[in-house]
Amino acid sequence: MTIEQQIITSAQAAVKELYGQDVPENLVQLQKTRSGFEGNLTLVVFPFLKISHKKPEDTATDLGEYIKKNCPAIADFNVVKGFLNLVIDKKAWIGLLNEMNQNEKFGEKPVTADSPLVMIEYSSPNTNKPLHLGHVRNNLLGWSLAQIMEANGNKVVKTNIVNDRGIHICKSMLAWLKYGNGETPESSGKKGDHLIGDYYVAFDWHYRKEVAELKAKYMAEGMDEEAAEKKAKEEAPLIKEAHAMLVKWEQGDPEVRALWKKMNDWVYAGFDETYKALGVGFDKIYYESNTYLVGKKKVEEGLAKGLFFRKDDGSVWADLTDEGLDQKLLLRSDGTSVYMTQDIGTAEMRFNDFPIDKMIYVVGNEQNYHFQVLSILLDRLGFKWGKELVHFSYGMVELPNGKMKSREGTVVDADDLIATMIASAKQTSEELGKFKDMSEEERNEIARIVGLGALKYFLLKVDARKNMLFNPEESIDFNGNTGPFIQYTYARIRSILRKAQAEGISIPATLADNMPLNEKEIELIQKINEFGAAVEQAGKDYSPSGIANYCYELTKAFNQFYHDYSILNAETGEEKTVRLVLAQNVAKTLKNGMALLGIEVPERM
Repeated sequence: MTIEQQIITSAQAAVKELYGQDVPENLVQLQKTRSGFEGNLTLVVFPFLKISHKKPEDTATDLGEYIKKNCPAIADFNVVKGFLNLVIDKKAWIGLLNEMNQNEKFGEKPVTADSPLVMIEYSSPNTNKPLHLGHVRNNLLGWSLAQIMEANGNKVVKTNIVNDRGIHICKSMLAWLKYGNGETPESSGKKGDHLIGDYYVAFDWHYRKEVAELKAKYMAEGMDEEAAEKKAKEEAPLIKEAHAMLVKWEQGDPEVRALWKKMNDWVYAGFDETYKALGVGFDKIYYESNTYLVGKKKVEEGLAKGLFFRKDDGSVWADLTDEGLDQKLLLRSDGTSVYMTQDIGTAEMRFNDFPIDKMIYVVGNEQNYHFQVLSILLDRLGFKWGKELVHFSYGMVELPNGKMKSREGTVVDADDLIATMIASAKQTSEELGKFKDMSEEERNEIARIVGLGALKYFLLKVDARKNMLFNPEESIDFNGNTGPFIQYTYARIRSILRKAQAEGISIPATLADNMPLNEKEIELIQKINEFGAAVEQAGKDYSPSGIANYCYELTKAFNQFYHDYSILNAETGEEKTVRLVLAQNVAKTLKNGMALLGIEVPERM
């Protein structure tokens, strides 16, 4: 039983004994004692005043005396107004440290056979272009959230929905047919997703050229500028050909389908390389080319049940006015589906594949309204998690030089970003002399770990709901709130432990309960112990940033301790042993915490 649980149980017993009333566990509020006051944990007394019918100070004193007498973990107490400050017995701290030392996943909850199943959707790329900086943030958030939910005792299924159909896909296909001359990833030396992305940009370039020529022609014929541009965009031969190709695709034309499959396969191979470099993956991938037909069928079922209605033009709608919203289009008048229809179809397929208890969609905040509507529609259609679905809504990420525009070819490419971060990490590490006595292979591996750690940490430490500015230079800094700062501290601790081993010092699995502890060591034990609360809160808030900030705070606490106290040159053997156990558990907690962010930590730097 944890120290907190011992105190909570004792406090409940105290209220029962002293005031004759049972109190639920959630009424017992514990918090870290404020700096400047004696004590380690503080019990908030105000919730018990209606039961005790006494002043706050008197109630706190009553509870303090009972807890001190009956709870072995408590050595002393003091009362400040309505707060009961509790001093934890040193033996209890040693016991807690032993518990940490014996549990490789201290602070995380195990996944059991009856754990709830959480499905998390992230990535959701289009097969007409490579992944970019926005996708990087999405993938890192999704992957980290999956680790956090699992650390909270949930079964997790990581899933992706690939946007592999539609007019944007046909644009790339048509451009490749017209301008590609049979070019392939092998012949060009390009990753498949980059090659196809080039043709998407090429389509836009040629299309805009056609629009400009037609617009000038229509204006010369007397049409005003706005009308001329509108007509030019509709009449441009390229866009007409793209729409004709989309119709052929919908009809299952074998040539169009074969081209579509070939080009998509090139893209998937490219995506897989990027996912591998980022260290993310999926348990199940769905494709819109499969889900949209399921969605249309589900909407037709809803129409038959009176859940939706058909307008005179044949289009199908959902009336959401009773929910304070508007009417939502589900099928166009020509019977084709919209994104909402596809999401309904994807939900149907997932629900048939897995016994989902909670569904989390990691999608940018520009889709907030879409998911508000989707939640209502899925609930109406009978999905048990529909009303409870979570839209993990995140803000945009930009670089200091502005936004990204994929159609114009100015996108911040994910592969380029990863390569740049690794190269910068290598250069910075070399300049700081951190590669001394290392082989080239080890230097490259550490540069990869540090570069990706810098990228991931910088993107994840910010509250996901906020728009953010990603500054690559700031992210690779071995000081401050950065990934490399935490990674370097981990590597430093591992170096200390290796030196101890080289000196023949063995680190025991269990410390005797009379081992010496100073206040700074107690503070460090308490900080490690907060990992479990940080994991739990991050799960409740869907917040990787909570884990990032915890890792930073633990790193700062250890570095301050290491500045004040020697480990290997401690005055006594007992002090050295305690500090080695402490350091070992700080390193373990940092490694586990960073793993929840998808970040590796190097054994040396």
